[in-house]
Amino acid sequence: MRTVKQRILSFLGLWGVWLLLTAPWNSEEAAAGAVVALLVAALPFSAASPLGDLRLGPRALATLVAYFFVFAKALVLSNLDVAFRVLHPRLPIAPGIVKVKTRLKTPLGRLLLANSITLTPGTITVEMRGEDIYVHWIKVADSDPEGATAAIVGGFEKYLEVICG
Repeated sequence: MRTVKQRILSFLGLWGVWLLLTAPWNSEEAAAGAVVALLVAALPFSAASPLGDLRLGPRALATLVAYFFVFAKALVLSNLDVAFRVLHPRLPIAPGIVKVKTRLKTPLGRLLLANSITLTPGTITVEMRGEDIYVHWIKVADSDPEGATAAIVGGFEKYLEVICG
């Protein structure tokens, strides 16, 4: 059975997606989206929601907003880096797979970290085994797990620890 917290998160997530997809907004569409999201969130799902690991406190919500900007910055910088490598006459790449470690304990935290790594150009999460994440990196700057962890995971992990553990 889903908890009230999971139902509230489901409602807010569904309604947020509805609002994003129906922009520009008007009151009728927002109300219709709220009704649909409420009905779906009220359905009696028995499976545990992966959103149960999210924290709802003020600190976690502020960190989530900060994480959005940190991720956006990493996304822009990695796009520029990959564009530079593609346009450079010598194509300065040194691809390889590196092992990075995570301190995140929850499945949702590890999922968000793996997706954040994959969504930034130049890196792709290949496999996850416990605290180890194997990442294909377009230019391996450090093959040592500690150095690779600092370079790839360091910017994301401290925020995700606050958001979902």
